[in-house]
Amino acid sequence: MRKNIRRNELCWCGSGRKYKRCHMLEDTRKKRAAARSDTGPMVKSPAQIDGMRRAGAFNGRLMDHIRGLVRAGTTTEEINRAVHEYTVTHGHTPAPLNYHGFPKSVCTSINDVVCHGIPSPDVRLAVGDIVNVDITTIVEGFHGDSSETFMIGTVSDAARHLVEVTARALKLGIEAAGPGKHLRAIAEAIEPFVNAEGCSVVHQYTGHGIGTGFHEFFTVYHHVSPECDDIILQPGMTLTIEPMINLGGYRVVTDPGDGWTVRTKDGSLSAQFEHTVAITETGAEVLTLTPSQRAAGRLVVVPGLDV
Repeated sequence: MRKNIRRNELCWCGSGRKYKRCHMLEDTRKKRAAARSDTGPMVKSPAQIDGMRRAGAFNGRLMDHIRGLVRAGTTTEEINRAVHEYTVTHGHTPAPLNYHGFPKSVCTSINDVVCHGIPSPDVRLAVGDIVNVDITTIVEGFHGDSSETFMIGTVSDAARHLVEVTARALKLGIEAAGPGKHLRAIAEAIEPFVNAEGCSVVHQYTGHGIGTGFHEFFTVYHHVSPECDDIILQPGMTLTIEPMINLGGYRVVTDPGDGWTVRTKDGSLSAQFEHTVAITETGAEVLTLTPSQRAAGRLVVVPGLDV
């Protein structure tokens, strides 16, 4: 976003709408969230990195725990309940619950929902759906944050293509992160690939620094933008890489009813994969790999995809 934009000026996103009727509310929320949650140092100590590893490892086990539940016939509320019960039974905290008023312990985003989908007993997964399950856990004060997009039964060729592109975009972003590199290298690796595959990168929602705060200092863009922080990545930094990729255009809208559910503006499908990573002396260490991902030597577990 552009700094110090006036409410009656055209929005920075290029929509042609006035800022006050486009991104102003969301930008204000982000600024307030940053002011409240920018609690952690940009570079973590070895002890803090160990704490992040424990949080990431638990988040990975949690994702494996609910993996078999994400199937046709399951309600998104059942997924929420499984996430909540597993987390609290192990003495940890589901970070999304009550975060700025979010009412559930996990986000479940189906088909054209980009992010922040609210679980419901009235929403049941069906064959052909794609659903992103986004889980974040607080373990001993540190956050682990990851998400996967699941394909429910047999999906369309277009949906499978989108999921594959999104998974590969995450891999490219992680490979682009390393000590001495600019933060913008992540976006520069992701967006050209995504565009070449006929998809688009969501602009409005991004990755972020993470640690004892859910959203800490610096924004991780997945699209090339002049607003990308000119930060040099250093060993000890921890961040999320979480590209949200649309099959159609990149613009999104937020449901005015619940204030959370974000959908593609054109109704096209959307997918997302996410990991929390730590910058090391040699590259980027993925902290939120699940046991099945480690066993398979992959960043994501999607049938038919070698990522």
